[in-house]
Amino acid sequence: MRTSRLTRPGEHGHPDVRASRYAVLAVALVGWGVLGMYLLSQAYWPSTCTPEGLIDAYRCSIRLPEKRGWVEAALLTWLWATPILLLLELGPRIRRCLSGGAPPRP
Repeated sequence: MRTSRLTRPGEHGHPDVRASRYAVLAVALVGWGVLGMYLLSQAYWPSTCTPEGLIDAYRCSIRLPEKRGWVEAALLTWLWATPILLLLELGPRIRRCLSGGAPPRP
């Protein structure tokens, strides 16, 4: 019986992760960051609330749609989606480490 080169005996359904997947993830993360920097540099913040830091940006972000531009709407979405995406990605890994389980495979 032949075994697949992607799995080891006893590890059913857990193929090795190829380096190309890490490269794609790295490119996606860099692209997401560049998109955020572009949106931050192009957005028009209302005069009633101009952020001076990251916390101020989240506090003022609810007023971004007042201009009704696509950049401001995209920045609002980007600002609130980023922490959610981070929690979705890192949450299971952190939970596994805190529960004393095996560390996640890279």
